[in-house]
Amino acid sequence: MSYKESIEKLLEGIKEDYAGWGSSPNDLGSSPSDLDESSLKIKLKMIDEFNNGLHVKSGKKYDKVITGTSVWGFIAKEDGLLKGIPHKKGDVFKAAGWRAPAKWARGSIFSGKKFYAWTGPNYLI
Repeated sequence: MSYKESIEKLLEGIKEDYAGWGSSPNDLGSSPSDLDESSLKIKLKMIDEFNNGLHVKSGKKYDKVITGTSVWGFIAKEDGLLKGIPHKKGDVFKAAGWRAPAKWARGSIFSGKKFYAWTGPNYLI
């Protein structure tokens, strides 16, 4: 799978995770089928706004994944070093701020494993 296709797959995974958030039947009975019409309308509007706000901004060394007005994370465009730590193309980092990734990679867009939530890449364990 190419770099671009893998990013698209990541974005789709983030969107799916957001759409499923708070929808489990064990989560205080808030599955979509349990929602009244106005609550369902609100939820669908929120999902649509989130999906429309999710995009990638290309930088010199990293692609920045943005959700609305926040940085979701960074994706390495090539092999390299970040603060003395080697990383590979496709590695995903939490955001240390608006302009820079955090020190350690949290996963890779090429791995096929889910290492993230709609809120961002997972913390290190």
